[in-house]
Amino acid sequence: MNPTRTARPTAALLLPFLLLAILLSALLRPAVAHAADPNRPTRAEVYQALGLEHQPADYVVLVDTSPSMTQQGRYGTVRQTLQTFLSGLTGADHVALYTFDTTVVARYIGAATDPAGILSRLPAAPSANGDTDIGAALDAALGELERSDALPIASVVLMTDGENAPAAGSAYPVATTSSWTAALHTRAAKLAGHTDLVGYALPLATGATGAELLRQVVTDTRELVPGSIQDLGSYLQRAGDDTRLRQARAMLAPDLGQGVTVSWSGPETLDLGKGEATGTISFTSHATRLPLSVDGIAVSVAGHPFEVSGLPSSLILSPRSTQDIPVRITGRFDGGLLTPQHVEHASATVKVTGTVGSPWQPALAPDLQLDVPPALRPAELPVGVSGQVGSAATLPLMIGLPLLVLLVLALAWLRVYRPALNGVLLIEPAFGEQIPEHVPLTGRRVQLRPALGGAGRVRGRRRVSERGARIDLRIRYSPDGSQARASSVTCAPGSRVVAAGTAFVYQPVPADPPGRPS
Repeated sequence: MNPTRTARPTAALLLPFLLLAILLSALLRPAVAHAADPNRPTRAEVYQALGLEHQPADYVVLVDTSPSMTQQGRYGTVRQTLQTFLSGLTGADHVALYTFDTTVVARYIGAATDPAGILSRLPAAPSANGDTDIGAALDAALGELERSDALPIASVVLMTDGENAPAAGSAYPVATTSSWTAALHTRAAKLAGHTDLVGYALPLATGATGAELLRQVVTDTRELVPGSIQDLGSYLQRAGDDTRLRQARAMLAPDLGQGVTVSWSGPETLDLGKGEATGTISFTSHATRLPLSVDGIAVSVAGHPFEVSGLPSSLILSPRSTQDIPVRITGRFDGGLLTPQHVEHASATVKVTGTVGSPWQPALAPDLQLDVPPALRPAELPVGVSGQVGSAATLPLMIGLPLLVLLVLALAWLRVYRPALNGVLLIEPAFGEQIPEHVPLTGRRVQLRPALGGAGRVRGRRRVSERGARIDLRIRYSPDGSQARASSVTCAPGSRVVAAGTAFVYQPVPADPPGRPS
């Protein structure tokens, strides 16, 4: 700036500059807040987990050293502000400090490791004679950021107390020339394509900020006037967060679309012979950096009345990790009461359901959507099961019960149609006098071979009437033993019947023989 330029005193600006330095220091060394819930980390903690808790940045500081900077102690204020600012940087940050008046001088370019040493490179006082070539200063700033090892976060800080007033012969005489609007702006736009580039215009005199000049080069330029200088911290923090967000997106890109798979790692066949068996269900994360969560976990066995217990309702998986969860399956095959006892083999389907997400999603949303598949894969796990079904008593009952029924029926039939015989059967000719032949009646059938000839048989048949039960004799007799001449008669107890010329008298044993007390 020319010495003849009139500058308005602004002693009130001293305090805002000190606040600026404090805010910058607090910004560049942020304290990481501790999250109340470890399963819901803050964005800062996510960045820390990704190794982005402090993102190195490029800082190009352009300090006006024209003669007007001697007024109102402006140059001293600049030195004090830079002292605090540089103390807030780390050795990973890169600082380029330029002074400009008629010419642009690089005072320091390198790591921000020695704030006092960097400040010692500044001249002790502004130039006694000189101009203000802001265009040349911006050209130097862009050249610094165009280096091959430039960092992804870059800030250009312009500290001036006046307008652009370069010396004759400057490459950037007027801000509307093509050298300014085309060359400088084009270079800055190219940088902004791969760098988070932000410009800051810091006023050192009322009405002279250089913001419009800087904005013609760096599109994203913020003017910090005394009334809002406290916003500098949030501006720089937002720029750094945007870059860290882009870096986080790039680091997490391989994990997008990756989810959680489940598998059965227990025995291939579960033996439910005792009503229960144990196995293992494994949850595997396929993400490389992203922690994944599974909520609302539920499990069932399709097609069988089995229950599965032991799984938690939710879990969190570290990247590329597997959690093996022991489970217990209880139940029996439903064979029914009439099923004979045997070992049954079947194929069951263990269904595991749950919602997959990430504990990082709340912290990164809405700027970064993690696109995690919400369902477990696969949802169904085939498992073999075996177990004893039915009752050991079923088969004997199935065989023995019909036999018992048949036996009862046979006994009933024998009782009616083949009752046990007793007493004596008298056999004699139907006509004539002859001593009758006595045939004892024993067993259930008696063969007849009487002395008078012929042949036959005797069977009994039980009859029940109102007067009680009795056994009649069914007599079949043939006088010559042939079937052609055979005759059949029924003889009641104490009765005489005739068949084929032969008389038969049935004398049963009395129920109460004489002489026995009744």
